[in-house]
Amino acid sequence: MAQQTTTDRILPMDKIRNIGIIAHIDAGKTTTTERILFYTGKSYKLGDIDEGTTQMDWMDQEKERGITIVSAATTTFWTPTMPIFSPQVPHRINIIDTPGHVDFTAEVERSLRVLDGGVTVLDAEEGVQSQSETVWHQADKYNVPRICFINKMDKLGADFLATVIDIRDRLGANPAIMTLPIGAEQSFKGVVLLLERKALVWPGDETGAIYEEQSVPEDMKSQVEEYRQKLIEQISETDDVLLGQYLEAKEPILPELHRALRAATIAYKLVPIYCGSSLRNKGVQPLLDAVVNYLPSPLDILPARGINPQTNQSEERIPDPNGPFAGLAFKIQTDPHVGRLTYVRIYSGRLKAGSYLQNVTHREKERAGRILLMHANNREQIDEAIAGEIVALVGLSKTKTGDTLTDDSHPIILEGIEFTEPVISLAIEPKTKADQEKMGLALQRLAEEDPTFKIKTNLETGQTIIAGMGELHLEVLVDRMKREFKVEATTGKPQVAYKETVSRIAEGEGKYIRQTGGHGQYGHCWLRIEPKGRGEGYEFINEVKGGAIPREFIPAIEKGVKEAMENGIFAGFPMVDVQVAVYDGTFHDVDSSEMAFKIAGSMALQAAVKQASPVLLEPIMKIEVTAPEEFMGDVIGDLSSKRAQILGTKNRGKAVVINSLVPLAEMSGYVTTLRGMTKGRASYYMEPSHYQEVPTNIANKIVEASGKN
Repeated sequence: MAQQTTTDRILPMDKIRNIGIIAHIDAGKTTTTERILFYTGKSYKLGDIDEGTTQMDWMDQEKERGITIVSAATTTFWTPTMPIFSPQVPHRINIIDTPGHVDFTAEVERSLRVLDGGVTVLDAEEGVQSQSETVWHQADKYNVPRICFINKMDKLGADFLATVIDIRDRLGANPAIMTLPIGAEQSFKGVVLLLERKALVWPGDETGAIYEEQSVPEDMKSQVEEYRQKLIEQISETDDVLLGQYLEAKEPILPELHRALRAATIAYKLVPIYCGSSLRNKGVQPLLDAVVNYLPSPLDILPARGINPQTNQSEERIPDPNGPFAGLAFKIQTDPHVGRLTYVRIYSGRLKAGSYLQNVTHREKERAGRILLMHANNREQIDEAIAGEIVALVGLSKTKTGDTLTDDSHPIILEGIEFTEPVISLAIEPKTKADQEKMGLALQRLAEEDPTFKIKTNLETGQTIIAGMGELHLEVLVDRMKREFKVEATTGKPQVAYKETVSRIAEGEGKYIRQTGGHGQYGHCWLRIEPKGRGEGYEFINEVKGGAIPREFIPAIEKGVKEAMENGIFAGFPMVDVQVAVYDGTFHDVDSSEMAFKIAGSMALQAAVKQASPVLLEPIMKIEVTAPEEFMGDVIGDLSSKRAQILGTKNRGKAVVINSLVPLAEMSGYVTTLRGMTKGRASYYMEPSHYQEVPTNIANKIVEASGKN
């Protein structure tokens, strides 16, 4: 592991780009990233997913399945081939390649939280697909400027302009077409840069490293002029000076157009659109130029905002290497060679190896023993990191995903990261006694890495239950446990992760009194429970007046409430979306204790829930089925029999896309049903949408099966 000095790699902050590659599964994200690494000189061989030779998909499971499972970070350098704002100088690009499969959505969520810009890769034949929409809206949540790369222009059925319309209609973006494809499908050979009126043509060179600049093909000249004028109009509308020139029929000069386009992209007023074929090595260099020219540097984004825990006031951190240190831990990873790695985005200040840090979120002191630059699973040790960088730290044992790290004298808690709740669970048991001892540690390590992976013990059966985002998610985690931690385990059948809530306000009393000789136990409280809106979570309020319950016992009551909610009261499923208020009670000068009030809190909640008309909630999935038109009626009929709500249909080429909302409980074995119904010609994509109430007749059966009531 080479030691590198800080001066070897640190560039001015305006020459740094922190970007993510995001897309639907199979749109070509990893292939695009592999081409970027090749053209920037980071790798010397083109990685291939089918051959299992990609650098970014380094896990055995990723190579075997041909999908990205964990986000992989790397750092590379690119000198623009067509510099716009400065001479041909290197720019540092920190890239995170994210998964496309919805089961691993946490990887996308946490990556977008710390990135400054994104490249959305779309399939030219499929257009905007469901997961494309999901990751786009995740990027919206964090205000991440992005550019689009319409990939697979060589694919049968590729339609560049139809995909651009999809971007506008389905994503609500304002697409600015920067390149037009020269040919499509088998005849795709290059792109025309509209503003420069230049054609870039890739000859038969296998690597695509060499291309020719040519004049615009004769048969495209009128189309190029039409779309060039549209582009100039779009850019001018975002800038008052250029708009004035445009209205006077004066064409703005290229440097001014590029300057305005960069500002509009960073402000998310425009989304530049590029096209190519990563697999055929065409169109990637203009995309790299666009990353440098239009996506923001750390200096272009808003300062990081947070709360000072000492004053409870809002503060911000500007990206200044000489400012107070502040960083956000966004990913934990267990490395077989160096142990626990904590990935950190540094927003302000600088960090030297061996420094002590304050974990402000948990009020813990940590020591960053080593600082590493990551290239997928390869590590490069450095002695210092500064604002704008993404690095991995060795030695932080207590820091979790979403925690803020600062220096001692300038605490701040930055906005954390929210993750989707699991929708599916299964029981897991170790095969041998030796496995039993190792399984707990393995599950704990995996849960530290993945915030959407939850573990709990069923108190009645003693079974360990693991929960995640889908069957593939849990399958991969169990496989990782076997390979990385050498734990053999058997698993039960996947179960739907139901939730409980209440539908009306109710009150309940909890009184715990025990006399055991000497000091007894005395805890007594009254709680009120009321429903909250879907997805609003849990809230605990202290309304006790006049010291009816001493303040020091209130946290114990809340602890009892939380434990009761986790184990469920109605049917044994976790309770969500409720407000619980403790408003009265009594205590004993001698016998009252935290344990007594904890038990009283649990008893009061159970009493209140039984009076509050409890209901079951089930996960509803968004389903997108793509099938030949002749099977449309059969597919819709089958979905309707599964309690589906059909949202609409859309033609895409010779196929029809059916969008619907379906309860997850009805989707077991659906892939087999769909293939049989359509002679293997249909496919589907499924992702979590929301939770909603289970119909009474079905809920009664679930409660009966749980044995709770």
